[in-house]
Amino acid sequence: MKLAILDRDGTLNPLGDDYITSADEWSAIPGALEAVARLNHAGWHVVLATNQPGLGRGLLDVAALNAIHAKMHRQVAALGGRIDAVFFCPHADDEGCACREPAPGLLEQICERYGVEPHEVRVVGSCTAHLQAGAALGAQLHLVCTGHSAHLDPGAPLPADLPPGTLLYASLGGFADQLLAAGAAPPPAAGTQPARA
Repeated sequence: MKLAILDRDGTLNPLGDDYITSADEWSAIPGALEAVARLNHAGWHVVLATNQPGLGRGLLDVAALNAIHAKMHRQVAALGGRIDAVFFCPHADDEGCACREPAPGLLEQICERYGVEPHEVRVVGSCTAHLQAGAALGAQLHLVCTGHSAHLDPGAPLPADLPPGTLLYASLGGFADQLLAAGAAPPPAAGTQPARA
């Protein structure tokens, strides 16, 4: 199975000033859901792994989170795409759980659910913690320079706080372009950078 695990905030939707607590507050980054659909059409399964500490802090409940994701699912379906599942950590950052990224617990759950070997998985997102969780898992790491990483230049050297071997892209669309152009080719060697999109 070809599996990409994305983070949500900053990768699929813009970062807000605070937590997104209702479906009305959620919108997609232009081109992000189209990128998901293009991945799907090429045989890739897309799953989200997202920290949602607003649940643990009482800023929203599971019904509100489900409504946000229902809106997201409708919008990606309208483009002919699909997000297979959303795995989320509901804990606040002081609860010491094993599922809050950068811990790899959520990603391990996803690999177990889908029967995928970690080294075959693409972990994609704008958040350093998401990539650190992917590194702990042993996955292939891809940073998109949107959201949390919008200040980064995808053509610049890899920042020191990112795991070695992480590849950088201007956007999720750029990641999809590169992955689909590569087809079944092996991943590039660590320390090399893909063509920019």
